[in-house]
Amino acid sequence: MELDLVIDVVCPWCFVGKRQLDKALEMRPGSISGVRYRPYQLAPDTPAEGVDRKSYYRKKFGDGPELSAMREHLRAQGESLGISFDFDSDCTIANSLDAHRLIRWAMSSGKQAEVADAVMKAYFEDCAFIGDHALLADIAAQAGMDRDLVAELLASDQDKDLIRAEVAHAQQAGIRGVPMYIFDSKYAVSGAQGPEALVQVIDKLAEQQSA
Repeated sequence: MELDLVIDVVCPWCFVGKRQLDKALEMRPGSISGVRYRPYQLAPDTPAEGVDRKSYYRKKFGDGPELSAMREHLRAQGESLGISFDFDSDCTIANSLDAHRLIRWAMSSGKQAEVADAVMKAYFEDCAFIGDHALLADIAAQAGMDRDLVAELLASDQDKDLIRAEVAHAQQAGIRGVPMYIFDSKYAVSGAQGPEALVQVIDKLAEQQSA
């Protein structure tokens, strides 16, 4: 059974969803033959220099109690998954296109999960600007990729159109929110599902395949 996980690395629920998937896979080792990380962009028009996170969220959600409640819920979810969300420090939201390019390049070396996790950790825990090519190259190197090659590719337009096309394809397929788990290109599960819920889906599909 194969799994496509559609994410945007500036979406906190995608970080939660990725870690929940990690737990589900630990509970069912060998059940998934491969996980492919697919790109999505919730805000593709974000400028290259990024936008101030506090201003962006104030404009999008206002200053009401809903935003505080959502963040507290995310913090609680994160703690159970080893994530220390920092929603208080000054932070710049990057356009996620370059991060998605890096995650795509990590596929050939089987490092997508590691690189995606490192990118989201840098943003959500360290408030790093993940549009910084040097940071992305460092993340690549830490995952065992060729830092110089990645830096060279990031400085070019390599695969930008490909990522945009993948995002457009996801939207045309009806995906409006992420994370989205797609099993064997057939069965879609939306939202940051808990490990137990993901295991139930895995078990059900495995039972159908063996029937």
